[in-house]
Amino acid sequence: MMTSVFANSAVTDEVRRRLLFQGEVFVYAASPATTELIGFARELISEAFGDVNPETAQHEMPVEEFAKLLADLKPRFIHHPRCKKLLPAVIEERGCDLGQTYFDVPRLRTSTSNDYLVSGISYAFHPHRDCWYSAPFSQVNWWIPVYDVVPENVMAFHPRYFDQPVRNGSAGYDYAEWNRTSRQSAAGHIRSDTRVQPRPEEQIELEPQVRVVPEAGGTLMFSGAQLHSTVPNTSGRTRFSIDFRTVHLADVRAHRGAPNVDAECTGTTLRDFVRCNDLAAMPEDLALDYEARALAGVS
Repeated sequence: MMTSVFANSAVTDEVRRRLLFQGEVFVYAASPATTELIGFARELISEAFGDVNPETAQHEMPVEEFAKLLADLKPRFIHHPRCKKLLPAVIEERGCDLGQTYFDVPRLRTSTSNDYLVSGISYAFHPHRDCWYSAPFSQVNWWIPVYDVVPENVMAFHPRYFDQPVRNGSAGYDYAEWNRTSRQSAAGHIRSDTRVQPRPEEQIELEPQVRVVPEAGGTLMFSGAQLHSTVPNTSGRTRFSIDFRTVHLADVRAHRGAPNVDAECTGTTLRDFVRCNDLAAMPEDLALDYEARALAGVS
């Protein structure tokens, strides 16, 4: 399959979601809301790193100290009440219906250069689909760089696999169990990461691949079913980025989304999502329905 990249497209959210579910990718220039979001992230990053340039701090700090700093910084950003106001503004700018669109918490991600820290709190993701991790197939991923990025420190899409199955370990993954046993231990994995996560169980051909390089504050949108990976960072700088996910209630109810070609996980991430306009939780009957269908092997 060939993936097309739509730049600053004016299509409606409904049309965009349909195209995303077919494997297309969208990218938008920085906007007032995303500029405010990355500005807030930069404030917290600056507070954490002090006089040290966060993009080059890895060359000046012991890796244990760097990991400890991130272990404090990342949860502060993720759970900060200001993010619950900034994210709906970003989502609204992209033409989404705030009464029908739900979002999860924004993650502040880091990708360090030259294998300085690639596990735990700064995990370098192998090729994967979010759907291997109990995400609904209607999930849309949003990715925003906090500082300027280059092809050597972004992510790569592997579009030939969008509709081609990959043998993987998702059958052993349950989202509730992961939250109970593995999520909280991320900061303790510095030299290696022993947590069991779904991985490809066959050789992945990384080429052809697509790398999109947005400006700082630009937004990259793609389906949670896209096979993607962290590019080996050889830029000499740590990449900081923000990502979060959205689902549209009508898609969730109708089980509308990208095709499931190879995910066998159980559980669901739906309870992580709240409604944009009032932060109401995802209806529990939908989460229960998705859990039941996953146990039955129905996508």
